[in-house]
Amino acid sequence: MPRVNRAIELLEQKQPVYYTGSAKRGYEGGKEMAQTWADYIAYDMEHGPFDITELREFMRGLVDGGPTRSGHRTPAVIVTLPIDAINEAVVRANSWVIKQVLASGVHGLMLCHAETPDAVRAFVECCRYPFNTIGVGRGVDVGRRGGGGQQHAAEIWGIPTRQYLDVADPWPLNPKGELFLGLKIENKRALSNVEATLRVPGIGMAEWGPGDMGMSLGFPDNHDPPYPPEMAEARARVRDACKANGIAFLNAASPRDVVEQIEDGAMVIASGRGGEETARIGRAHTKRTMPV
Repeated sequence: MPRVNRAIELLEQKQPVYYTGSAKRGYEGGKEMAQTWADYIAYDMEHGPFDITELREFMRGLVDGGPTRSGHRTPAVIVTLPIDAINEAVVRANSWVIKQVLASGVHGLMLCHAETPDAVRAFVECCRYPFNTIGVGRGVDVGRRGGGGQQHAAEIWGIPTRQYLDVADPWPLNPKGELFLGLKIENKRALSNVEATLRVPGIGMAEWGPGDMGMSLGFPDNHDPPYPPEMAEARARVRDACKANGIAFLNAASPRDVVEQIEDGAMVIASGRGGEETARIGRAHTKRTMPV
């Protein structure tokens, strides 16, 4: 396999990626999901339990149930963190959460309510080892991740520990990096700063979080389209900021509109209730060649 992280590999090929949620947990859940149709698994620790032992077992189950048909050791796993990125101080105070999750061997993180550039800068720094210095002094400072969890994570990835230390770095900031970091721009405060926030190096994808964004804008029950004008404008602003900064835009799609979403710029797709059928239609449209 050219890469550990299948999602990054596909994005480098200009192919959209499709994800599914982690309905199953623990070792048996991981083993069952190892052959998923999805390109990555979104593992929710924002609203789901923050259980690191369960997450580590899930990752071990993925390994034992693999490899995938595309030849990757596991599907990529992106964990949604239980942190609201209100400001830099909040992210730094919760850096232990980032360390614990990364040491489990996951392939990326999604940061919720990314409200300020300083909070996002702290997030990127907390994910990086201090000796990986691409971009330091040009939007981010030296990394804050320490030694101690790399051996287990390297075993999950199936690479030597020394290699893990080099490639456990955010892509596309580091072209050889295997960590996929994402943001949820999902309230009015985050939206007001989105252009500056998405200029912070190290972010690979961002979404507009329609459920929470709708609540923030006064529409508590409008998670799904059609959206009122204020929500449609918020979506367009996040999409445009992603495009301006070379960041993959994440948006939900269904079998009936996945082609439209791709044509509109979505490169990370929540397949929702359409699940595998959404991905099948989208992959056919973009002439995907990687085995599912």
